Amino acid sequence: MTDKLKPLREQIDSIDAQILDLLNRRAKVAQEVGHVKAETKAPVFRPEREAQVLRGVADRNPGPMGNHEVQTIFREIMSACRSLEKRVTVAFLGPAGTFSEQAVYQQFGSAVEGLPCASIDEVFRATEAGTADFGVVPVENSSEGAINRTLDLMLQTSLLISGEVAIAVHHSLMTKTGGMDGVKVICAHSQALAQCQVWLNLNHPNIERRAVASNAEAARMASADASIAAIASEMAGEQYQLGVVKAHIQDDPHNRTRFAIVGHLQTNPSGQDQTSLVLAVPNKAGAVYQLLAPLAKHGVSMTRFESRPARIGTWEYYFYVDVEGHVHDAAVARALAELQENAAFFKVLGSYPLSLT
Repeated sequence: MTDKLKPLREQIDSIDAQILDLLNRRAKVAQEVGHVKAETKAPVFRPEREAQVLRGVADRNPGPMGNHEVQTIFREIMSACRSLEKRVTVAFLGPAGTFSEQAVYQQFGSAVEGLPCASIDEVFRATEAGTADFGVVPVENSSEGAINRTLDLMLQTSLLISGEVAIAVHHSLMTKTGGMDGVKVICAHSQALAQCQVWLNLNHPNIERRAVASNAEAARMASADASIAAIASEMAGEQYQLGVVKAHIQDDPHNRTRFAIVGHLQTNPSGQDQTSLVLAVPNKAGAVYQLLAPLAKHGVSMTRFESRPARIGTWEYYFYVDVEGHVHDAAVARALAELQENAAFFKVLGSYPLSLT
């Protein structure tokens, strides 16, 4: 067996040496790119460019390695090279171990500075103030719908959406001991409690459930108090050294959460983009239909339509709309120009590359 393995290992060693050489050649070119960007004051992180690279490697991938694995490797290569120009700071809903932190690394790679924040509001504030270059905020969950606080803040902020990332959300019930003896309360974010309510009703109907700021905060609390069980990710459990009572307790096995990347950056077209808007209409019959008619007229597909109360004491609403394409695409530009003429309120939240997952 050793005789058969030796020449194969020698091939791997030779290939690894070539890979190392190519990685450093790429890094040197990235440094040159950084010098040009510094001279022109161009942004370090270009989500549309990175999306094009990741789509390109998937299109050219002959196998046997899968596209997801190849894209993960190239994302880390780009992250490491980008950090030679500048280490990007990204704010997220903390503490460490949240799904928001997972979304940070899935979008930016691991060569970034994560800035955990106590609330979604604080993520916006840190990014608006420039403490963070970007923020990652949850937008919607596949089973529980929109994250209303994020939608309300998107209405108020000057930040733009420059990217999106969707991640699979698997919840585990965890405690300090790995068992439920002596547990008096189950803690998690309100969304996680809602996403696991059927399982909880069947298995622990008599234990109090308490909503906290984040699942990772619940994990931190459980690590300090054996009477608390936490619903959180396996990453949070490892972070706080918890034992798993039961894994994958979410009611929907395909549960996913979509996150938006917010910042001051306005992205260029990547070829596969989406534009997010906030709209309001005059209070009259047929107003919503008339408002959205330009999208159909110019062949622009609407992929999401969400309403939120205007909170001004009357029965009026803001509408959150996603459409296919970039604001610089001719059809989208024409449709939005007409749409704006009919709207009582109109705001473009951003045009950005579609999530790869």
